Amino acid sequence: MRLSLVSATFLATCLASSAFAADLPPRAAPAPVIYAPIFTWTGFYVGLNAGVGWADSGDVIVTGPTPGSSGILGGGGGDGAFVGGGQIGYNWQSGSIVYGLETDIQYVGTNSNVSWGGYSWWAGRGGGDGSYFGTVRARLGYAVDRTLFYVTGGLAYGGLNTNPLTGDATSNAGWTVGGGVEYAFTNNWTVKIEGLYVDTGEGRKSRAFVNAPGGVLPAGTYTATSDGSGGGGLLRVGVNYKF
Repeated sequence: MRLSLVSATFLATCLASSAFAADLPPRAAPAPVIYAPIFTWTGFYVGLNAGVGWADSGDVIVTGPTPGSSGILGGGGGDGAFVGGGQIGYNWQSGSIVYGLETDIQYVGTNSNVSWGGYSWWAGRGGGDGSYFGTVRARLGYAVDRTLFYVTGGLAYGGLNTNPLTGDATSNAGWTVGGGVEYAFTNNWTVKIEGLYVDTGEGRKSRAFVNAPGGVLPAGTYTATSDGSGGGGLLRVGVNYKF
């Protein structure tokens, strides 16, 4: 009798617990944990840029064979010229340090026209709008999450300006140095502002020419020397797609 009473009590307790549990609302499954990828500057990228440039195009100093036959002629302009092109590169990131390589090619809207005035010689003078230059540079930067501060420098070739005595001077080679800041507004797209000083090695150049008889100035052999340094600067903005 006593055993039967205990069994009945235990059975009633189990049934009551089951009924209470059935009345509870269902427990929601835990939300899945989503881990956002950590941004990294490491990777290959390509992009476009545009800006303005200025150049030390310099004057042309003409030395003549007789007193009064020498003169100074104004060289081609370069201030506020359009600069635009594209770049390609690769970054590696280690901690907050970012280092990489970049090469670019640029169109430059400058010219080197010289008004020779009374000098009859004109063949071979600089002339024509537009030239180009390119660079191959190393980059070293410090990353603060999606913002990268960097310095850059390396080889420059072509011509930021056209030397008044050598036309577009596409065979020159020199150096470049600069810096900038770049910001990644998505995991793949970045925008940057960058300044560079470019010296393509055009520098001071001289050419001799013969002034024909019958002109305003005496006939004879003259020497024309450009006094520009062959250097200039640019400020540009760019956008990159990082793979």
